[in-house]
Amino acid sequence: MAGEGKGTQIEVALGRLAGNRYDFTCMAEYLDVANWARRDLFEFFRNYDRPHFNICTRLDVTNLLNLLRDHPDISVSLAYLYSALRVANEIEPFRYRLKEGKVIVHEVINGGTTVLLPNESFSYAYFDYQKDFETFVLAAGKSIKTVQAEGSLKPTMRDDLVYFTVLPWVSFTSFAHARTPGRGESVPRIAFGKFTRENERTLLPISVEVHHALMDGLHVGRYLTRLEEALAEPKGFLYPGK
Repeated sequence: MAGEGKGTQIEVALGRLAGNRYDFTCMAEYLDVANWARRDLFEFFRNYDRPHFNICTRLDVTNLLNLLRDHPDISVSLAYLYSALRVANEIEPFRYRLKEGKVIVHEVINGGTTVLLPNESFSYAYFDYQKDFETFVLAAGKSIKTVQAEGSLKPTMRDDLVYFTVLPWVSFTSFAHARTPGRGESVPRIAFGKFTRENERTLLPISVEVHHALMDGLHVGRYLTRLEEALAEPKGFLYPGK
């Protein structure tokens, strides 16, 4: 389970973009796989040709939308991206990554999202996790606006991320991501869809895709349960003490 069998602390070069250079370094740990309760499952799944599994469900965001009516300057999508990223940091297996046959435990994971461009193409924006919601919104919003203005595609090889995408045109019930070997194979991918109304509640489709060598349905279930709890009480989650 989360927290079991941590090993040697290491420095992992993650490549944060600074101008045209990547120069970010972060502390992480190796997981002690030999003493990990999931060791057999890790060995079983890690060499699968298709080791990922995907769970789709819907989140009730009614209370979140009601709260944000009093904060018209806050983007709804940034609010649920913040919530999803914060909860991913709370659930330890979402911070696990495969590296040269070993498992890294990142201290903190950050975010990347698709960004629609004016020419109807898209690019990627990257943003750091900030526990303070308003700080996160300002920084992530600035990153997204910069990508929209520049319009160039600058994918990263960093793995201290969760990959997000938003499809506001489709209330999907299943989802599959494009993949290529060697790029973000153990990075969780989370997609959000189109709001729907049902019985006076607003529902948001979500897809969570993860590597089965690193976690199971139990862990994705914990992630979704915690996210549901946060969205049910958004004021305390986004604005604690206010």
